Amino acid sequence: MALNGSSPARPAPKTVTLATVVVLLLVASGTAIAATAAYYTLRTAGSPNAPVTPGHLSVTDDLGRTVVVPYDPARVVVLSPNIMDVVFRLGLRSHVVGVDCYAAADGGLSDDYSPDQVSLWSLSPSMCVQVGPTFAAETLVNLTPELVLASTIVSIAEVETISSTLGIPVVMLQPPTLSGILVDVSLVGEIFGVSTLSSSLNAQLSVELNNATQIDNNLVTLPTVLVTYSVDSNGYWTYGPGTFGQSLIEFAGATSIAANARIPYPELSPAQVLVSDPSIIVYGVGFGLNQSTYAGGPLWSSFSAVQNGNVSGMDSNWLTEPDPTMILSGIPALLAVFHPTHA
Repeated sequence: MALNGSSPARPAPKTVTLATVVVLLLVASGTAIAATAAYYTLRTAGSPNAPVTPGHLSVTDDLGRTVVVPYDPARVVVLSPNIMDVVFRLGLRSHVVGVDCYAAADGGLSDDYSPDQVSLWSLSPSMCVQVGPTFAAETLVNLTPELVLASTIVSIAEVETISSTLGIPVVMLQPPTLSGILVDVSLVGEIFGVSTLSSSLNAQLSVELNNATQIDNNLVTLPTVLVTYSVDSNGYWTYGPGTFGQSLIEFAGATSIAANARIPYPELSPAQVLVSDPSIIVYGVGFGLNQSTYAGGPLWSSFSAVQNGNVSGMDSNWLTEPDPTMILSGIPALLAVFHPTHA
């Protein structure tokens, strides 16, 4: 679960705003649900924006940065689970020599990757590149990567250190919307020369997105929900306006009780949850959190959703990682909870 921000509750990835935006408008029962789709341009040799030598490509990443990268690099460091999901699904695991980790005292590899991910992707502590609480550049250098694929769990200052000081190209992949996930799949496919595989994956993703759209189009009412990814004695952490999590809730045809919050990742007090009275509660599990964790939260048993049995646990990665698994597993799971008679 890639985590950013200053909240002690491990807030979800930040939303990225890009200069070029395409708006995908989904209409559900007269209610407009907008999802912003950001697209970049893949540039081949001859781009006027950057010098390109043979065997290299010039690309524009999700932060609008133009980066010259080697074509089909053999040694790659991946600094975010959402990117690792794309790389693995495109059959590129053998290219990966390093992944993001936190300091051993803060959980190491397990702080960002679930046990299932570690096993499926054959990750090991020897691959760790420490990104928190401080960035350890020397661990990156020791892996001798030709390319770094990173998300915003790596700061811009750290990107500059990697690209300018260490001379290693960095492509930032932090899609701001669900449609942006497909765009990133295409970009990774182009960089590694596996466009046929990336097109096939995007076809699968498009089917799931279209299925969700069809359900949205047939909805009469939208349930009011709380999607919480962490809990402590003060309340329940959730997604506010302008976040990827908020757009995910809207895409799945629901209204978040934190839709009008003043900050992106608010912690709602138990009193606020009681007043808002969500009809459905979804809580993220994994990374030390489970059903018992939330059941021990403040006033949990007082919420009508809990009393009515409208509470569901869900893999935290499905709610926080903007990657193909979010579309293939997370969206169908949310639809089944929000709209059981339609999904």
